[in-house]
Amino acid sequence: MTLDPVHVEEVADLAGLLGRRVDDGDHDDLARTAFEEWLDPLRVDGRTVLDPLGERRLRAVAVDDVALVDTPYPTVHGLDSGTINPTTFKNGLVLDVAHAAMAADPSDLDLHRARSLVTTVHANDPTLSLGTDWVRRDEGYFRRKILHAPRVNRYAEGVVHALALYLAESSHALEHADVVSDCLLLDGPLYPKELLNWQDRDAELGALTTEAKPRAIVENYVRLVERMLDRDVALGGFVKNPSAKLITRALREKGVDAPWVDDTAFFTRLLEPSDDSDDTAGHRLTFTNWFRSRGGSDRTLAADGDALGVERRRDPADYEVTFFVVYDPREDLCYRVEAPAGLTRDADARDRLTRQILRDVAVSRGPPTVVERADALARIGVDEKAALRRKFEERLDSAFVRTYDDVRWDVEF
Repeated sequence: MTLDPVHVEEVADLAGLLGRRVDDGDHDDLARTAFEEWLDPLRVDGRTVLDPLGERRLRAVAVDDVALVDTPYPTVHGLDSGTINPTTFKNGLVLDVAHAAMAADPSDLDLHRARSLVTTVHANDPTLSLGTDWVRRDEGYFRRKILHAPRVNRYAEGVVHALALYLAESSHALEHADVVSDCLLLDGPLYPKELLNWQDRDAELGALTTEAKPRAIVENYVRLVERMLDRDVALGGFVKNPSAKLITRALREKGVDAPWVDDTAFFTRLLEPSDDSDDTAGHRLTFTNWFRSRGGSDRTLAADGDALGVERRRDPADYEVTFFVVYDPREDLCYRVEAPAGLTRDADARDRLTRQILRDVAVSRGPPTVVERADALARIGVDEKAALRRKFEERLDSAFVRTYDDVRWDVEF
């Protein structure tokens, strides 16, 4: 133990001092006022960046009741992609490996066996030649691909990670899209937000979004939306750790003293039970109506966005991001659920997807079971990551660049 009891007490005293200085007693009223007065619609520079679909309201449902409702969809599929995390080698290569899988409820063992693996490589050697076609193994159930990342002076690790993750996920989704007959839930957002955020992070990263490889990944997601909408199949993204700041940033620009660090903190304050509520035991899920989002990274796929130059074969408004937020008091967590406007502008369709999500959250006490099943299938474990890195060191004849944290935390690779 590095802190003696006296030190712990001193830290607690500091917390008490902060508690006396920071009064959040009126935050509930402020959240309610912001919800009722600013979000119907929310405009920035004369452009609507957020507006409700249907009636703007807060709702609640008893956990026990919604857990017992019949599933709105006969079958539900989940999709996820996991990586080993970016690794830099002493020979100058930076790479990441992503592994995508799809799960089904009821289970489909053949589908669970199918996997897509993408290795993305960044190299400063312009003469490096890599095969880029898909190669199939395991009687066709497994396929792998190498992607040569665009060269950057900085952010090489972030670039290989995003390209590997999103290419594996989107290509696996398209490969098995026709298997999905009722509903597909992505583990994460509807579109590759980490990649889309490059436009605002740095000029070098922003320039990458105009290149063919990142644009091709965005096109995969656009085609996935089209295929699902054309077949009347529900498509959603379940975001476990939402971090959007569209609302809070816009409110501050309007002079509203929004105290929340991001939109999740705002919705948590809005949806959590008050101290004098009789629901503090966590008997009800609370949730918002659906909203259309056209700001932040969502502006790229807005009707007036450029979609990074990707052709949209349907009405551009069909691709816009819509979402609702659900709060689970049992774990004190907020989740964001996204879907394309081409699905949710229909009241019956969005009600059906809402009921599916609420039922699943109530039953699983967290993300839908099929999403967690896909996560488990796609996850690359610690031992597997270590084994893969050792294999890379052997085949590349080059050690990976260790950091002090690897020694400090006794990480074995």
